[in-house]
Amino acid sequence: MKQAIERMTARVSSILADCEPSIYLYGSVVMDDFRLGWSDIDLLVLTQREMTQQQATELLTLRQAMLYEEPGNLYYRSFEGGILPLRALTEQLPTRVVYWGTSGQRMNGSYWLDPFSRYELLTTGRLLSGADVRDALTLPTCGELRSAVRAHAETVMQHGHTTGRSLYTFGWLLDISRCLYTLQTGCVIAKTQAGEWALAQGICPVPDALALALRVRRNPAKWKQDEATMAAAERLGPAIHTYARVLIDALKENE
Repeated sequence: MKQAIERMTARVSSILADCEPSIYLYGSVVMDDFRLGWSDIDLLVLTQREMTQQQATELLTLRQAMLYEEPGNLYYRSFEGGILPLRALTEQLPTRVVYWGTSGQRMNGSYWLDPFSRYELLTTGRLLSGADVRDALTLPTCGELRSAVRAHAETVMQHGHTTGRSLYTFGWLLDISRCLYTLQTGCVIAKTQAGEWALAQGICPVPDALALALRVRRNPAKWKQDEATMAAAERLGPAIHTYARVLIDALKENE
């Protein structure tokens, strides 16, 4: 992973050399919670000038190009994030954006850094290359974090019951734990740490399900092919819904 991050940083820096890029690593890698096959390697690239169409086109498929060059390094598949001018992010201006996501890559006309990601970038993010420009950004307020938690709770209530034979199904329980931690403390921590906190605090009404989610999160490669674990994921809907109700109640108490 270290090699993939270093080489990706060097390539992005080279492509955008005349745009003065600042490249940041944040999220699960920095918070010591990365798990190959589940987590993303979160990058944010902020430039002083807008990139050209040619630069954007080259960056768009850079992940695939580097994986083609080094097929044995699967970490290139895990990169995710946005590449755009700093001013466009801080002032929410229309611009040319390259976005790498879990489901693919695309060109966008804008980019928004959600409160959780902004908190992680500003508190634990690591500058990989360029000048540190984070003083142009501000920490999310408690109100912004609460709104982000509310939006996530609504998503869980709407989609969390639709479970399948996937490791990501267990992620709903860890997401709920992190939201509860943020509501109580005003801070953001890694998902594994949040799940451990929720178990220790006794606030999860389905502790066995959360404990299983943590076990899977710690070693996804081991449990991905386990039939009993995948069957448990498929039946996880009621537990997710029950735990989500705790988050909904916590939001009401927090208002």
